[in-house]
Amino acid sequence: MTIKVNVRLLGIFRGFSGKSRIALRLEQPTVGKVIQRLADSLSVEARRLLVDPELDDPRPNALILVNGKEIGVLKGLETQLKEDDEIT
Repeated sequence: MTIKVNVRLLGIFRGFSGKSRIALRLEQPTVGKVIQRLADSLSVEARRLLVDPELDDPRPNALILVNGKEIGVLKGLETQLKEDDEIT
């Protein structure tokens, strides 16, 4: 099943992408898949700022929220997403 989620970009990520919001369609709707899609769309420099290259994990570099809740209190990168969820 494909769903649409809304990604809100702040700070340096907004600067690199040139956008404040992005809508993504995902077949495997998890926070990790959203981060992977975002990283794939960014320049190498921006990708390094988003995803720690040694850990291959975005959490040391970015605060990630789903509908206003930090993913650490959810299921981390495995947090399942629903139609029209907002990831910040």
